Amino acid sequence: MRAGRQLKIKYYVEPDPAALARRAAQYFVEMAGEAVAGRGRVRIAISGGSTPKAAFELLADPDQPWRWRMPWEQLDLYWVDERIVPPDHPESNYRMTREALLDQVPLRPEQIHRMEGELAPEIAAARYESELRNSFHLEGAESPRFDLVALGMGEDGHTASLFPHTQAIHEMSRLVTANQVPRKDTWRITLTWPVINHASSVFFLIAGVDKAAILKEVLTGPRDPERLPSQLIWPASGILTLILDKAAAALLPATDGEGCGFLERER
Repeated sequence: MRAGRQLKIKYYVEPDPAALARRAAQYFVEMAGEAVAGRGRVRIAISGGSTPKAAFELLADPDQPWRWRMPWEQLDLYWVDERIVPPDHPESNYRMTREALLDQVPLRPEQIHRMEGELAPEIAAARYESELRNSFHLEGAESPRFDLVALGMGEDGHTASLFPHTQAIHEMSRLVTANQVPRKDTWRITLTWPVINHASSVFFLIAGVDKAAILKEVLTGPRDPERLPSQLIWPASGILTLILDKAAAALLPATDGEGCGFLERER
């Protein structure tokens, strides 16, 4: 499904990282609840990094309300991308999630669909595509429809493992691809952007003053996804949500009295 020409962007701005994590945890719970109410299950694809880690820790905390509101029994958890490292490696997105969340919550092994970063990149990508096809019961050219995809954004404008001027930016036929990132001298495994855009809901979680300038350019500047891959995220629903801290949102238009801001883009 191709995304529409108009994109409506709604962004929430929180005063600090702690408030950002609370807002993100709340959003995960709300979106999961809506999906379960609609069809009895929720499928979420998550990203790594320090910003989502704080939200995961809140979701896992038995002293916080989100732990008890999350429909764990109806959840299937997937990953947006992964580094080519074993699952116990310090740089593994899976390891971060396991330590912050999975070890503390009642998810069964069959509910956890990790990318196998310990394998060769092309093999890992092919195996994860097979995992998606099997778990979503896809046929032919069908694409999985996640209920929620959580993304971050790098200082260079990348998201998932779609880095500037890399081959994955141009991949439209596969669900998952291995992407060589020369400037980091590494490979990554990543969902392709058409799969991300096919999700029912997509949101960015972004923090830090170092993201402010690039975020403004991604949202309001000329369209140049080769240099700014985050601009490829244009959900088919026509709606994109961002959860930001005050520092990351510093160069965006002012929010309303409830801390919400709105933008629109045309292709």
